[in-house]
Amino acid sequence: MSVPLVQVHELAKTFEVSSPWLNRVLEGKPRQFVHAVDGVSFEIARGRTLALVGESGCGKSTVARLLVGLYAPTRGAVSFDGQDAHEALASSGARALHRRMQMIFQDPYASLNPRWKVLDIVAEPLREHGLVQGKAAIEARVGELLQSVGLAAADAQKFPHQFSGGQRQRISIARALATQPEFLVCDEPTSALDVSVQAQVLNIMKDLQRERGLTYLFISHNLAVVRHVADEVGVMYLGRLVEVAPKAELFARPRHPYTRMLLDAIPDIRMSGRARTPVQGEVPNPLNPPAGCSFHPRCPHANERCRSERPQQLTIGGVRVACHAVEERRI
Repeated sequence: MSVPLVQVHELAKTFEVSSPWLNRVLEGKPRQFVHAVDGVSFEIARGRTLALVGESGCGKSTVARLLVGLYAPTRGAVSFDGQDAHEALASSGARALHRRMQMIFQDPYASLNPRWKVLDIVAEPLREHGLVQGKAAIEARVGELLQSVGLAAADAQKFPHQFSGGQRQRISIARALATQPEFLVCDEPTSALDVSVQAQVLNIMKDLQRERGLTYLFISHNLAVVRHVADEVGVMYLGRLVEVAPKAELFARPRHPYTRMLLDAIPDIRMSGRARTPVQGEVPNPLNPPAGCSFHPRCPHANERCRSERPQQLTIGGVRVACHAVEERRI
């Protein structure tokens, strides 16, 4: 078996959200911290797609930024193709590693410089990494990249405001592909788009993956999108992975109560009459998370152990799940 391209072990990120020092002294308040990501571990094989899903604020986007080096981890490690990614990003090998991993951001309206032509936006990585020399060669390469995502080479002379949201996201994808990366981190790349445009962008991404052997970390809160693009799915809740399973297994036989609630929230178009558990309550305050299992205030299967003891991930039938009720076979 080949080594997975991306390996993440016990990755964590803590942010300080305290009041200013003088306010804390005068009001007698302690320092406050948010554990945005709290001990996340997963692997992604070459040419495969892992999707991370969960409610807003569960830490999905923080994981994405940790992987590409936009944040430094509080603890844990990210290994890319057998080397420590954060060590490499802090060394002279950072440029070479950045060529191999790129990120597609959520908002195509905010991630493109409105003052630059599309030519300059897509050509920036080519110039930065010295991949193409000469004005004519750069223009030709940008034209090829735009055509690979369904746009015309002539679009290079336009500005971002002349494009729709879906077209702007295609420009973002073309920019990400400029360095011929192996790994793309996609942070909700279709959430700001209409449903019909979402399908077009997702199909382009799937085609590019087949043609170029790309590996994706795909972050989304839309389970229909995840079902279309993912090979494996990780479910996050309050900074932790509560379940990691192959896509078909997760949608057919969800283990964790939170995963079940997420799937039960999808409208039942077939009207099968199956009993469904609606999502209960609200996400707890991340500044003061519950003791024990962080999901226990909303879980219909919680008992005293769930309220006091934090569950560890277990592998059951090829599925990794962190749940006392599943471990004890209460569900």
